[in-house]
This record gives sequence, structure tokens and C-alpha cells, in this order.
Amino acid sequence: MNTALIIILGIPLIEIYLLIKVGSQIGALNTILLILLTAIVGIWYARYEGFNTLRSGMAQLVKNELPLYEIVSGTAIAFAALLLILPGFATDIIGILLIFPVTRKFILSKYSKKYSKNKSNTGKKNYIEGEYEDIEDKDGK
Repeated sequence: MNTALIIILGIPLIEIYLLIKVGSQIGALNTILLILLTAIVGIWYARYEGFNTLRSGMAQLVKNELPLYEIVSGTAIAFAALLLILPGFATDIIGILLIFPVTRKFILSKYSKKYSKNKSNTGKKNYIEGEYEDIEDKDGK
């Protein structure tokens, strides 16, 4: 079965199950308030972390370096904010894990190692071989 289909069907089912379980324990109104609270606090913290990442990226650009980690981190923060906006507890947990710098760095390092191993096994060279020749103008310039 297609992985995307499983995710599209699985996430809402997990969310509904968790909402029913938590709602039966703490009540419907408290569950709704908890979902709203996680969305508000998550968005506020995502904004804070987003500005920190932007500031760090600008510092990298001033040093004339490519802010690669900041770009990936900013994307992860935006995705975490989206997950925190969505109602549900499973998406909130994933969003919270992505929004904190320590867990975000851990998660991103796991995925970057996975993809760097795939690229390093190709045996490709990191340089281009070629020849060059100095050509002077006929006018002597």
C-alpha cells in the first residue's frame, strides 16, 4: 500500500483516537482549551525560534558563508508551526519535538547522515577535470 495513503488515513485516525481518550479523562471543554493553548503557545514559540534562526542565518551571510543549517532549520520550524496549528495531540507532539533546538538538531542530524551516506557511496569526484590555454588578443591587450 502506498505510504502517502497510509499517512493521510492514519494521522486523522490517531488524532481522533487521542482526542476521544484525552476528552474522556479531562473533559471535552478542557480538551478543546488544551488544543487551543498548544496552538497559541506553539505559534508564539515558533515565531521566537524563527527570528533566532533568521538572525543566525544573517550572521552566516555576513561572514560570506552559506546558511545551510539555518535554511533547513527554518523549514523545520515552519513545519512544526503548521503541526501545532492542526488540532490534535500527535501532531502537537511532533511539532514540539521539531520546534525545540535540541531535538530539532538531533532529528535533522539523523536525516542528514542518512542522506549524506547515500551521496557519498556514488564514487563521484568533487572536482572537474579540464585543460586551459591563455589566449592573448591580436591587438596586444
